Amino acid sequence: MEFVLPLVTLAAVQLLAVISPGQSFVVVSKLALSSGRAPALFTAAGLGAGTLVWASAAIVGLAVVLTTVSWLYALLKIAGGAYLLYLAVMIWRHADQPVETAGKFTANMPPVRAFWLGVFTQLANPKVAVFFGSIFFALLPVGAPAWVYLAAIALVVANEIVWYGLVAIAFSVERSRNAYLKARIWIDRIMAGALGALGLRLMLDGSFDKTG
Repeated sequence: MEFVLPLVTLAAVQLLAVISPGQSFVVVSKLALSSGRAPALFTAAGLGAGTLVWASAAIVGLAVVLTTVSWLYALLKIAGGAYLLYLAVMIWRHADQPVETAGKFTANMPPVRAFWLGVFTQLANPKVAVFFGSIFFALLPVGAPAWVYLAAIALVVANEIVWYGLVAIAFSVERSRNAYLKARIWIDRIMAGALGALGLRLMLDGSFDKTG
């Protein structure tokens, strides 16, 4: 049970960040509008595959640090909290800016092409790597067994696929798309507040670990 709370927290933090509209959101929503639900769902699966690559790389980096320079762990925990706080500020500041869903992809995009669009969209975004490195260092406990790391990867990949799958479905229907866009400013600000509070707590925890 000692590893359940960190995994749940990790999944919640990553889901909050995923829900906030970014490059991946724009790609999936535009594709749903122009090509329909099915290609957008394949793109969501591709985003999950790209997430698998970045998350696995972050886990390997965490393992290397813990086995070679473990004293860096507290500093990296502080850095992870600081990044979450920075992310919260950015989300809050841009919450009232419109999401650009204009413009279209080729109609009836083939499934394979849609999948690789998702993969390359994710791999081309270095912020994803920074984010995973931050939350893994900040939230995963030292000395966790291998299954915890595998579960962390599975959770973030599932979050990515499920959320963008929902976006693909919702944005193929005008009514649900308009409802989301109207509520987006409040959704973003709630998420920003939660991420900011967690970031501050992690920075404090890291500071106590360092001094202790």
